[in-house]
Amino acid sequence: QVQLVESGGGLVQPGGSLRLSCAASGSIRSIFAMGWYRQAPGKQRELVAVIISGGSTSYADSVKGRFTSSRDNAKNTVYLQMNSLKPEDTAAYYCNVRASTRGSDYMDYWGQGTQVTVSS
Repeated sequence: QVQLVESGGGLVQPGGSLRLSCAASGSIRSIFAMGWYRQAPGKQRELVAVIISGGSTSYADSVKGRFTSSRDNAKNTVYLQMNSLKPEDTAAYYCNVRASTRGSDYMDYWGQGTQVTVSS
């Protein structure tokens, strides 16, 4: 099993910044991808950013140029630096990890979610 612990959400004014962190632990054999999704009230969950093994990173068009995701492989941790935040960025942010363990092939694991609220 893989456990994900997220941190870093909160309330910020428009134009402000926040940094999210997600640490993966457990009987991890290999991590293929680490990323972030978000879900606003009444909307579907959407991909924000993902880092594939090897370093390739993809972003949603709505966050390009404002958000940066990075990964510390030694710590099995993924970060999301969010700058120039807008009210429309308000959502619950979920960490996602696709990993294999000693007992299973690659599966998707989800964090508990952290709330980001952008408001004046």
